Amino acid sequence: MNPVKQDLSNRKDDIEKELEELFQSNMKRVDWDVPEADDQKAAEILMDILEKKLSEIKQDVADGKYKYY
Repeated sequence: MNPVKQDLSNRKDDIEKELEELFQSNMKRVDWDVPEADDQKAAEILMDILEKKLSEIKQDVADGKYKYY
């Protein structure tokens, strides 16, 4: 296994946990800011936001933006 793949494989659980924590912390903020919020709808909107940004990052990677990061 190459060193980059090994490093990311070793940190996979941490990366996934950070992503889940980002989602959960934003869900909590919605509840604090909008007490009567529809949590299901908030989760769907938040997923759309995260997926859109991940798609943008994916395109940046494909375009070579991070080749010499």
